[in-house]
Amino acid sequence: MAKVLDFFKDSYVEVTEKVTWPTWAQLQNHAVIVLVASVIIALVIFAMDKVSSNVLELLYGINS
Repeated sequence: MAKVLDFFKDSYVEVTEKVTWPTWAQLQNHAVIVLVASVIIALVIFAMDKVSSNVLELLYGINS
């Protein structure tokens, strides 16, 4: 049980004293980057889905 308590104490010390946390401005900038990248990836997947759907409709003559 002592090892478990030591683990939690060491984890707390590491998080509170050794970790470098980003500033609020850095956090906002990175959040915007993630948001933009997510939208771009979603648009690429949407375009790939539409293209493959159109190709399959052309090949099979099926309209969805």
